[in-house]
Amino acid sequence: MNSLPPMVKPARALGKLFVRSVTLAHGGGGKAMKDLIDDVFIRAFDGRGLPLEDQARIELADIAARGDRLAFTTDSFVVDPLVFPGGDIGKLAVCGTVNDLAVGGARPLYLSCAAIIEEGLAIDELREIANSMSATAREAGVKIITGDTKVVQRGCCDKLFLTTTGVGVIHAGTRLGVDRAQAGDVVLVNGMLGDHGAAILCARGDMMLEAPIVSDCACLHGLIEALLDAAPGIRFIRDATRGGAATVLNEIAEASGVAIEIDEDATPIRAEVKAFCEILGLDPLYLANEGKLIVVAPAAQADDAVAAMRAHALGRSACRIGQVTGDDGGRVTMRTTLGGRRIVDMLVGEQFPRIC
Repeated sequence: MNSLPPMVKPARALGKLFVRSVTLAHGGGGKAMKDLIDDVFIRAFDGRGLPLEDQARIELADIAARGDRLAFTTDSFVVDPLVFPGGDIGKLAVCGTVNDLAVGGARPLYLSCAAIIEEGLAIDELREIANSMSATAREAGVKIITGDTKVVQRGCCDKLFLTTTGVGVIHAGTRLGVDRAQAGDVVLVNGMLGDHGAAILCARGDMMLEAPIVSDCACLHGLIEALLDAAPGIRFIRDATRGGAATVLNEIAEASGVAIEIDEDATPIRAEVKAFCEILGLDPLYLANEGKLIVVAPAAQADDAVAAMRAHALGRSACRIGQVTGDDGGRVTMRTTLGGRRIVDMLVGEQFPRIC
């Protein structure tokens, strides 16, 4: 007897919103909440064929086939304005979590997304951000597979907060760490520093300044894969987000017990960002980035690493900015344009609030 083909369940009908802004009812757990999740998040994240469970289920065999260690990270994103030149909070959340996995040598695979939404947020604005998250995840080759939604009263959050958690797999043999830098190593970056922080400040309009600065927000895992293929001896990679390049360099120096000296003339900072910082009295080394890497490589592999980054669209301006020495462990200094030296210390507090 011929067996019958397995039954294919039709995709369930998604709920539909007919209001213009989020209300407290959309966080109440009933039909209004289901309609919000369906019409904004399920529709954007292409989850129509999936049952709504309290957890995502991942095949262990699929993970084990890709590497020998699991990478796991979580991050929260709060930014004002929600949409800015070069991105928005949704793109920022996906890129930030993908990058946090990739800098450890992991291939990002899956993301979760939890949204805390303020009552009154326009549905169209929320939908735009969800669609941006979906497009960014699709381009990065990762899937958003689970999440949560909460709605709070007006004034209890700033329009929208996102928390994303990521899972990835680390390739066998990859060993990266903030404590692995050695004297003689070279410090590299993949491009202009400070663009994201300057773009957010300009977008707010508080400073009454206008500058053609666009956030560098981008997923860097493809660049990192090319980098590690060309220079497998790389010691450390980190995306220089809050606290900027200066904070990352200090973390390396402290954890590895080494000193780092960078060259002001070699450190790539856009002229518009320099001018913006001069007007406001800011140091661009502490500005946040969302698409820039600090890389520590053995001197023998530094040229290969720079060449690999320059061959990638996100590393066209890659260069050496300094070196690791064995003197004064834990100290970071800059050799200035005038020939002097100044200490580049760890950022204390914030130069400004809420940029990533």
